[in-house]
Amino acid sequence: MSHKAGFVNIIGNPNVGKSTLMNALIGEKLSIITSKAQTTRHRILGIVNGEDFQIIFSDTPGIIKPAYQLQESMMDFVKSAFEDADILIYMVEIGEKDLKDAAFFSKITNSKIPVLLLINKVDKSEQEQVESAVSYWKEKVPNALILPISALLNFNIDLVSNKIIELLPESPAFYPKDQLTDKPERFFVNETIREKILVHYKKEIPYAVEIDTEEFFEDAKIIKIRSVIMVERDSQKGIIIGHKGLSLKRIGTEARKDLEKFFGKKIFLELYVKVNKNWRNNIKQLRRFGYKD
Repeated sequence: MSHKAGFVNIIGNPNVGKSTLMNALIGEKLSIITSKAQTTRHRILGIVNGEDFQIIFSDTPGIIKPAYQLQESMMDFVKSAFEDADILIYMVEIGEKDLKDAAFFSKITNSKIPVLLLINKVDKSEQEQVESAVSYWKEKVPNALILPISALLNFNIDLVSNKIIELLPESPAFYPKDQLTDKPERFFVNETIREKILVHYKKEIPYAVEIDTEEFFEDAKIIKIRSVIMVERDSQKGIIIGHKGLSLKRIGTEARKDLEKFFGKKIFLELYVKVNKNWRNNIKQLRRFGYKD
C-alpha cells in the first residue's frame, strides 16, 4: 500500500480562526486561542496520522506589518511556511478582501502547489453573503479550491480533511507515527500561561509578556513547574501581580487547571514575574525564547 505525507501550512490575517482550525483538524488543543490579534507567535506543528498517511499541519502567526523585532520574527515563521508547504491553506472570513501583505498574497495566487481557500465563520453569515464571498474569492484566487467552513462548529472540517488526504504527495512519514507535535512540554506550559494573560489583561500588557519555564519535573503522579512571566517595565510587573497578588494567583489557578487536562496529571505550578527590558527588540532575547534560529 502506498503512503502519503506532507506539510499543510495555514496562513491568513490575524483573528480569522487559524488556530481554531488546526485544533479542529488534529482533534487536540495545541494552539492557544483568544479574541486578541497576535495570539499565535510561533509556528506550531500538529501531526495527524493514519495507516497510510501523515499530515503535518502548521499554524502560523497572523500576517501583519511588523513594528518591532518580535513581529519581524513572527513574519519569518510565515515566510518559512511558504517554503516547505505541500499544500497551502489560505484562511479568510466573511467580508475580508485580501492579505495585509501584498507580497504574501502574490505568492498565494502564483502558487505551484495546491491551495485551499477556506472562508471561515460562515455560521455567523447569511447564505447570500457566503455565496457572494465564494464568487469574490474564485475571481481573486482562481488557482484555489474554495470551501466555506466553521472551524468553531466543525462545519465542513471532515470535507477539508478528506480533500487534504486526496492532495497529499506520496511520501514516507516525516515523524514517528505516535508523535503529535514538534514542540516540547515546556512550550505548552508557556503558551497556556500566556493565553490566560491575553484573556485577562488589556492594552499593551499581553504583548509585552513572554513566559520562560525554568523547571519542569515529572514523576508518576505529579508535574512540578516553575515559570517566570517576563515583562518590559516595572509598572507592567505591578499590573500582572495585582493587588495582594490576586491577579497573578488567578492566572496560576486557571493555567494549572488547563495544564492538568493537557498532561492528564496533577500540576504544581509556581509563577514569578520579572522585568526584562525591551526584550521584544533584543535579538539575543528573541533567540533565547525561540523566535530566532
